[in-house]
Amino acid sequence: MISFHRNQRMPTRETAMASVRAGPSSPSVTMARPGETQATAQGRPRFSQELRDLAQQFAGAPTRLSELLAATRGRGFDLLLLLMGLPFLTPIPLPGISTLFGLVVLVIGARRALGRRPWLPERLLQRQVPARFIAKVLSTASRAVRWLEVLLRPRLGFLHEQWIYRRAAGTLIMLSGLLLLLPLPIPLSNTFPALTVVLLAAGALERDGLFFLAGCAMFTATLAYFGLLVFGGVHLLDKLHAIIGT
Repeated sequence: MISFHRNQRMPTRETAMASVRAGPSSPSVTMARPGETQATAQGRPRFSQELRDLAQQFAGAPTRLSELLAATRGRGFDLLLLLMGLPFLTPIPLPGISTLFGLVVLVIGARRALGRRPWLPERLLQRQVPARFIAKVLSTASRAVRWLEVLLRPRLGFLHEQWIYRRAAGTLIMLSGLLLLLPLPIPLSNTFPALTVVLLAAGALERDGLFFLAGCAMFTATLAYFGLLVFGGVHLLDKLHAIIGT
């Protein structure tokens, strides 16, 4: 985990990208001590405030995913997953954007499921997101995260300390990303997997095991919803086949 110093401002695009090249040994960042939660890391602002700062920072021009990831370094890939999931919590599906975001979620989740450090292909990192869209997403995310901060707190820490649970969370995130990839113009088809990602990512941000359990429960509901879609689709096809056959 990496956090900004207490008196450090949010980085500009240039300094953010430079910090990525500098790596974790750069003096501009400090590593959290073992056992230190993200909520108690020294000098770390509430992540709703970080999102408000980022909304202002990226409001003027299209943003590459690499720039966004670099600027959110204090929260890492968990914050990126949270940002990827929040736009899809509405009942209306967003097929075009969900395909790109779902691919990113899939790759990050797969790496975690394998116990490896999160990584994204360079081609994805260089993809640009429109300025108006990213500013709107970040502003909306900031308001949503303020509600999460009321509920989030470190608890049931063993669910984040033991590797089997971390890999389980990665697997659920990977499968949720796969479901987001599907271009289904069906209400709630993005909402259920996105909410799973949001709960698991938020839980990881603050080492909140209760959110991990909530994410597992939401993934079960996601499977039930998509199972109903498949069952309904098969039933409809059977009826159409019977009508055509007669």
